Amino acid sequence: MSAVYKHLLVPVDFTDSNQAALEVTAQLARPDESEVTLIHVIETIDYVADEEIEQFYRMLTQRAKVKLDQMAERFRTANVKVQGKVIMGKRARGVVTYVMQNDVDLVVLSSRRLNLSEQPKVVGTLSHQVSQLCPCDVLLVKS
Repeated sequence: MSAVYKHLLVPVDFTDSNQAALEVTAQLARPDESEVTLIHVIETIDYVADEEIEQFYRMLTQRAKVKLDQMAERFRTANVKVQGKVIMGKRARGVVTYVMQNDVDLVVLSSRRLNLSEQPKVVGTLSHQVSQLCPCDVLLVKS
């Protein structure tokens, strides 16, 4: 059976909530047919550019690469092509731009459950922004 989604993108922030999206992605990805990209966006501070900040970003990038490599192991073990990407910028824009430039078929990301009896504190969550802006299918996995 050929994969319905050939290129799956999973935005991660290295919190426990990522596990639900990773589990679903592992179920959807087909060995030797699918490609999974794990992406981490390092949020940048506008209008600040000095050596100390650049050094801080380099340290965050190195840490993120190590964590992405650890997350990718489950897909390698299952013979699913996987890569980790670290990008700099604003989270939603970074994810959507990556989708548009890299032929992504499906974005899988964790979304927190909202309580209907309470007013949401934040309306513009990353999952909401990505689901509205992405040109491809988006699967929100409740964590």
